[in-house]
Parts: sequence; C-alpha cells; structure tokens
Amino acid sequence: MKNNKWKMDTAIIHTAQTPCQKTGAVVSAVVPAVAYAFPDADSAAACVAGERAGTYYGRYGNPTIATLEEKIAALENGEAALGVSSGMAAISGALLAFLQHGDHVVCTRDVYGGSYKFLTSLAPRYGISADFVDCTNLQAVEQAFLPNTKVLYIETPSNPCLTVLDIAALSKLAHGHGIRVIVDNTFMTPYLQRPLELGADVVVHSATKYINGHGDVIAGFIVGKNEHIQFMRKNIMGDLGQNLNAWDAFLILRGLKTLGLRVRQHCQNAEEVARFLDNHPAISHVYYPGLASHPQHELAKRQMRGMGGIVSFEVKGGYEAAKSFINALRLAMISFSLGDPETLVQHPASMTHASIPAEERLKFNITDGLIRFSTGLEDAQDIIADLEQALAAIPMMGTASRE
Repeated sequence: MKNNKWKMDTAIIHTAQTPCQKTGAVVSAVVPAVAYAFPDADSAAACVAGERAGTYYGRYGNPTIATLEEKIAALENGEAALGVSSGMAAISGALLAFLQHGDHVVCTRDVYGGSYKFLTSLAPRYGISADFVDCTNLQAVEQAFLPNTKVLYIETPSNPCLTVLDIAALSKLAHGHGIRVIVDNTFMTPYLQRPLELGADVVVHSATKYINGHGDVIAGFIVGKNEHIQFMRKNIMGDLGQNLNAWDAFLILRGLKTLGLRVRQHCQNAEEVARFLDNHPAISHVYYPGLASHPQHELAKRQMRGMGGIVSFEVKGGYEAAKSFINALRLAMISFSLGDPETLVQHPASMTHASIPAEERLKFNITDGLIRFSTGLEDAQDIIADLEQALAAIPMMGTASRE
C-alpha cells in the first residue's frame, strides 16, 4: 500500500503494511526464519544471483525486515532502505560502500563519538583517511577536498552541540567535485528532515533512538538509491554480519506508528526546557536550534519541520559543577542513549565522546561543563522542576533561580 499524497502521519502508519491476505491480521507478522526453501535448484540459484525476487538466507534479510525497509525508504523519499544491526553498522556500512584503500573522507568536525572513533581508529587500518572540518564554512569544506576525497559525511543537527548544516549547499558543493554526501539524520528522523530531498546521496539513522522510540531495540538504517543499497546488502551488511533481526524489526514497526505523536511532544518539551535554561544564571550557554540566539536558527527553520528533542547546555563551573548537577537529577536518568520516552541526560566529555582526545573535544565545543539533555515525553513542567532543583544543588549556585 503506497500513496504519495498521504501526509506524514498517515504514511507512517499505512505505508508498506496491509492486512494479511490469509488471516486478515492487521499487524505485520514476525518471520524469524533463517533458511528458505525453493522448488528446484534453478530457483535457488536465480534468487542468489538476484534474477528472482525472494530471500535465500536470513543474514541478507527476511519478510518482516523487508516491510520495515520499504516503509523507511518511503518516509525518507528514497529508492530503497537497508535495515542493519545498529546505528554504527549503518554509519560504517554506508562509508565502506563508497570508500576503499587510498580514499579520503571529509567529516563535519562536531560529530558523534562513535563516528569519530571509526574514522580515526578502524578506517585508517584499511588505508582510509579523514579530515574533520567546520562544515558551516563552505570555503573550508572545499579547501579540505583532496583528489582522493570520495565522501562528505555530515550529521545535522550535530551531536551534541546541535550545529545545523546546510545540506543543500554542501551537497551541491560536493557533487561539483564528484563526491558522495552521507547525512546522519538520527536526531531529526524523516518526520522533521529529509536530506535526500535536499540533495544528499545517502541517509543513515540510528533507529535505536527516535525511530523506535522505546529504548528496547538497537538498530540502524541506510537509505539511498536502489543500486547502492543492494550493493551494501550483499557486500557490506551480509558479508560483515551486520543484519537486523526480525523481532527488532517488528518492534520498530510498532514504535514507528507513534513517531509523529512522539516527535511533536519531544519538540514541544525541548523548546520549553531550552527557554528555561536560557534564562537560568547557572547556565552559560544553551545549544538549541529553536532559540533565536542559535547561529543557524534561520537555516533550521528553512530546513527542518521542527527543532528536535535534544537540548545541550553549558553548566558554569566545569566538570565538578556538571557532575553535581547530573547527580542531583531525580526524574531525568543518566544514560548513553536518547530519543526514549524517559528524559535522559549524559556528560559528552566523559561518556559518548570520551573517545575524542580532550584537545580535539574543545575544538568541537565539547567542554567539561557540557550536558546533553534528551527531553522525554513527561510533562514539561515536571522536567523543568527537576532541572531547577538540580541546578540549585550545584556548589556555589545554591541561590540560583529562574530569572
């Protein structure tokens, strides 16, 4: 079932899903099978060769995952999608599809710690080099391109400082040099931003976060042209064993149905949190695209349908103050993840971005006082009350209150 005229909330629920013709079941079936039988040897050989539709081994997909992949591709307005075992499997798989020994990648400088670690530790072992550049500066990006640059890799908004990058302008620039553009769209989901429509070649997601939205699945997606996705399926995901499993695919299909409701509430709560923090004397800086003070606020309004559920902010007093604040929270939970119904908080310098050397972290504005706050679906006033009491517990800031 596909209808390009549907609005996003309708498409999220109905795209690629119809009642079972045999049983009438509305919910998609979980098919955990590894092996698939064929009527004869020629049919099996044709399936392996790609001459016949179907699945021949569970490492390369199955019917439950295929339903989810069709839905994700449609939501991102891409030709095809590939479901994989984690966000890092999506990131590494997409990069390895376009890079080989001797190639170079330009990456946005403030990037998820896992992406940074892959590009600085594992990729060099295979002869792939990377440079990290301020991608808000198109001239700097172009100057970083080398004759062997094959990929421009960006995430926008970035993790954790929420830098917003101009996908259309960067894609045009990269394509002028014959370079592929890969965009990590995890923070936005296709509900708020669709990079392929802005010129990107490939979109990656950690579906662990907002797409599933319930904190009970680790998964990733890659979306792009069919030829690229099928190459990744056979030669990257399948060969490296990065496959998604049927049960997790089923949970994501279930979680997706409330994506619109969840994302809208995440955005609303995050905006209220950001405005509260922006007026608090214990906070020196708030990173949130929805604030007029954000350097890419106008770009965000043009490029995104909403400002997302993540708020990052700088606590005065450095690491000790940040630690005191986090430890004093009662409702928000200390966790490495984001995009769950629960409000989650973490300290990037010592947690998600600890793999980045301290001197490099400072270049990316990841200071010891920086906090990343994944605003949950609780009542916004309860979240703010928790922030207020925790900020009051910071040493030397006990008298701090909202102005």
